Amino acid sequence: MNSLSSEPRSGKIRCGFIAITGACNAGKSTLLNRFLGQKVSITSKKGQTTRNRILGILNRPGSQFVFIDTPGVREGNCGSNTRIVDIALSTVGSADAILFVVDAVSPDRPSEQMLIDRFRMHNKPVLLAINKIDRLNKPTLLKVIDNWAGMYPFDAVVPVSAKRGLQLDVLLSEIETRLPVGDPMFPEDVLTDMSERFIAAEMIREKVIRFTGQEIPYSTVVTVDLFKEEPLRNLVLIDASIHVERESQKGIVIGKQGAKLKKIGEEARKEMERMLGTRVFLKLFVRVQKNWTRDSKALKKFGYG
Repeated sequence: MNSLSSEPRSGKIRCGFIAITGACNAGKSTLLNRFLGQKVSITSKKGQTTRNRILGILNRPGSQFVFIDTPGVREGNCGSNTRIVDIALSTVGSADAILFVVDAVSPDRPSEQMLIDRFRMHNKPVLLAINKIDRLNKPTLLKVIDNWAGMYPFDAVVPVSAKRGLQLDVLLSEIETRLPVGDPMFPEDVLTDMSERFIAAEMIREKVIRFTGQEIPYSTVVTVDLFKEEPLRNLVLIDASIHVERESQKGIVIGKQGAKLKKIGEEARKEMERMLGTRVFLKLFVRVQKNWTRDSKALKKFGYG
């Protein structure tokens, strides 16, 4: 993962911020990772896995796409959900273009309508990516496209499959023509503005979500307590805490004789080593932070303030 130490390239190009938005589980993070050819945003079959805005940068000849992967929008009034939705909606207003991703198979009409209403408040290009087309036959897909085309005057409607990489070049070309012309904002070798420490925490959280099923859906957050590089040993030492809301959840994350926590650590460590290109020694701790999703102080402490 590259830092922001390089100088941006010079010369006028197509360059701008693109907010990737949509309902939960539409495939926004998978789409971003496909664009970049590397994982910077965690994914899960459970909705609203992404909680923060994640920035990913794609450079192509004559253009620079600065994608902002926003949290999935869903209805709900708990403290963490309200802040997550605020992050998603506020990003729409600051972008140069909006990429609206919808699930062709399982749409979430109330959440999607909430976003469409927000689009009407901004005079910005809105491109619709109808995702998961690999799961539909052609006649059904044509009906889906026709239905969506009548809901809003989208600047472009592109059916895609983020999972299989279908039609992504077409989508990128449509986005590119809507970007303003200007100087590049980031060096060519920069992939994201998120720190390695942040991405490591997200990788752990992804594994917690995946290996605990429905038992620990959204009541967990991960903090990295130690991130120490030891170049001479080709090693990075990472200590991280998995915070849950209740003692019963702590037992679920740890598992019988620590088996589940060990699995979470092993899988997260493998991804970290691929990201960092070095060996990683990872230590995990599970801590109870009672009702943190409803505690304003805890929400600020964990970055949702």
